[in-house]
Amino acid sequence: MSPPVQKVVSNPQLPKKVDVVVIGGGIAGVSTAFFLARRGISVALCEKGEIGAEQSSRNWGWCRTLSRDPRELPLAIESLRLWRQMNAMTGRETGFRQCGILSLCATEAEMADARRADDEARLYQSDARMIGPEAIHALVPGTDRPWIGAHFAPSDGRAEPALAAPAIAEGARDAGACILTGCAVRGVETKAGAVSGVVTEKGTIACQSVVLAGGVWSRLMCHSLGLRLPQLNVQGNVMRTAPLEGGPEVSVRGRGFGLRKRLDGGYNIAYGLSNEAQIVPDSFRYLFDFLPRLMIERKSIRLRIGKRFLQEVLDARKWGMDEVSPFERTRILDPKVIQSDMDAALRNLRAAFPVFDKAEIVESWGGLIDATPDAVPVISAVDELPGFFLSTGYSGHGFGIGPGAGRLTADIVMGAPTVVDPAPFSFNRLRKGSKPVLKQDLRRNSLQSQGIGGAN
Repeated sequence: MSPPVQKVVSNPQLPKKVDVVVIGGGIAGVSTAFFLARRGISVALCEKGEIGAEQSSRNWGWCRTLSRDPRELPLAIESLRLWRQMNAMTGRETGFRQCGILSLCATEAEMADARRADDEARLYQSDARMIGPEAIHALVPGTDRPWIGAHFAPSDGRAEPALAAPAIAEGARDAGACILTGCAVRGVETKAGAVSGVVTEKGTIACQSVVLAGGVWSRLMCHSLGLRLPQLNVQGNVMRTAPLEGGPEVSVRGRGFGLRKRLDGGYNIAYGLSNEAQIVPDSFRYLFDFLPRLMIERKSIRLRIGKRFLQEVLDARKWGMDEVSPFERTRILDPKVIQSDMDAALRNLRAAFPVFDKAEIVESWGGLIDATPDAVPVISAVDELPGFFLSTGYSGHGFGIGPGAGRLTADIVMGAPTVVDPAPFSFNRLRKGSKPVLKQDLRRNSLQSQGIGGAN
């Protein structure tokens, strides 16, 4: 089952020419279009399905600086600043509320990880801090677990994934952007070795720049352009409850569960302890890129061969501009929920917070997350194709850093001074022969500790 997402009506006409085409209507794509349009850049956003219908509406809904990799922390801080303004900037409800985020620790190992994250956050003037059992029970009364401590970021918040990307897309349209849904981009045209336009299923749009913000689809589009993007997918799962009295206002993560209060008074609940990665043909193509990560995460990443292997074998990796592309054959990815993860999350949550014994589960859904080998996104120009830019590989962190990522991408596309240092997000770092990622960096940016299950 897919979560209900606010519908965005497509512009009726395909523009003949714009400055920038953004491919992909998730949080990164709509935020890029929003910040470009607000600066007077003509932009068309092309989404093959519906705005925010894939992972951008299927995540936990956290807007966090807590436990970020230091490479992402400046972008997370900027994003949080923008989230606080986003309702006013778009003139619409994104669901953002400052509620605080609490990461509970039950073991000394978890405390050590939290203290390390706290030390790193302090370098960026974050208000995150370590707290003890008394402060925990004051923040989340009713917990039955003997927590030994926690990492708490009072300024962090939450937003509604089903509302946020559509609201930002409409805000971009108000600023002059053309929003096209049900409009897959089949390919990029070039002239003299640089971007000159895109070919969509509905016609051609001339442009000077293209931003690929295609989430899990970015890898396939890059391959069709002769670009090697080492990016694989993992599945996260979320369920939501009916309105529930007496639950926490603060968003909470503990071992084997995560929760966020919704605007409707219910909760989103997730597992967060492990994720499933289906083996596909590109798993072998990018094996050595991801092997260090797999070795470190071997206890939390479950590998499985399923239907996606055959589907990706059958999907064309090259196609003509006049042919139906794979993006048109699958408008919205809606993977089957991994029920065992949902059962475990609810069991763990109820053991920690008995108030959830009476929670009524309304629905649940799965989502596919685009992951890079170091779990840090690519927000970057592509040197070998002038005018082509990437905003992808958000590794489960994209919703929370989406507004900041959109602003950074707009800066890069325009050649303007960037809001944060873009170097950590360079595409070049993922190339063969580039400097290997250090083991300590992989551990620091653990797929689980950094929320690749969709904790944003």
